Amino acid sequence: MSSSSQDIRRAILTKWNETLSRYGNLFSSDSISGTSPPSVFVGSYNYPKVFVGPMVPPTHGDTSLLDRPENWKKKSLEEIVNFRLNLVRGIQKISIDEIEGRYIENLQEVAMSSKPIDSDLTFETNASSNISLDGESPPFGPIGKIRSAKFSSTSPVKQIEKIFYDKDLNAHDAVLNLYRSGIEVSKIQKCFSIGMLGQKRKLVPTRWSITATDDIISKFLANEVLDYDLIDSCRVFSYEHLGNIFSVILFPHRWVFDMIEAWYSNGIIGFGSDSEDARGIDHPPAIAGAYFAAKFGVAEYLTKNKIQAGVVILREIRPEYAVPVGVWQIREGIRETMKQNPLLSDGIDEALALASKKTSISKPEWLSHGNISMLTKQKTLTDYF
Repeated sequence: MSSSSQDIRRAILTKWNETLSRYGNLFSSDSISGTSPPSVFVGSYNYPKVFVGPMVPPTHGDTSLLDRPENWKKKSLEEIVNFRLNLVRGIQKISIDEIEGRYIENLQEVAMSSKPIDSDLTFETNASSNISLDGESPPFGPIGKIRSAKFSSTSPVKQIEKIFYDKDLNAHDAVLNLYRSGIEVSKIQKCFSIGMLGQKRKLVPTRWSITATDDIISKFLANEVLDYDLIDSCRVFSYEHLGNIFSVILFPHRWVFDMIEAWYSNGIIGFGSDSEDARGIDHPPAIAGAYFAAKFGVAEYLTKNKIQAGVVILREIRPEYAVPVGVWQIREGIRETMKQNPLLSDGIDEALALASKKTSISKPEWLSHGNISMLTKQKTLTDYF
């Protein structure tokens, strides 16, 4: 490996500091004028009174790429980190139940906008541009407490506007309706977060809304999969991006799902995993939001192709993934994995061997930390006929 995680973070931070030395006045003044991608953020600190606000870069124009993870698959880690660092986060402390009032209504209009929005923010003091990068937390740009916020007129996405005004629809069905309407997942998550969906509406911290959205949609898709015929052979899909190696195994079996993650810490490999059968998962996954994001990506592939399979996902997190950028990269990584040409094998053992060869971890190591052996030994209704 040419660079350690620490070296990669240091190089990214050095370039960012060079940017600040040239344009720091744009990021650390008491006001900012720019075009929001559009983007809103709800924090989790001090819940149920949380920091809420728009994210705005100090530039005008088409800034949509800065907060559209669906379009980041071919971008480098440095590019993605810079997208995040270039967004100045304005905040006000709001109770999660306060979903009325001009400030929140403005942010809801931002969230449902079909295009970037010109924005002008003034802060109580200069925005703080003190940035740090570590291997634990996603990167964030400068932050400032908002004194006032003005936004240009918006053009709402019609499907979102319709759901927004339907207050008889619960949040679960609202998420599914938007997904089936073709709305990008990242867009749905923002609307969920800023209190736009459901009957009893409230603000939801962004990272919670991301996991909730992935959970709702992936559960719906997995239930759809149960109605399809089983595949007739084992298939192994592989893809690598941002220092993440994904290997997905599909094999002839009623829906079961097992995801195993491996990562490196001070030269030691750590593992995490969780699984489910056709009844779904009945506890918070040990690997948190990564579980639902990966399940989403593969279940979407199965429903689009109207097939059913057992699934094993191996995710190796290499040291090159020096800055975590969010579970979107797992969802989009699995989506991209399923677009690759698969290797075919005669059985699950050979498939596991092929998938393991794509990683630096042996098949026995993967199997010792997963649950697929037990899942495949469980009887299904078809075993009795």
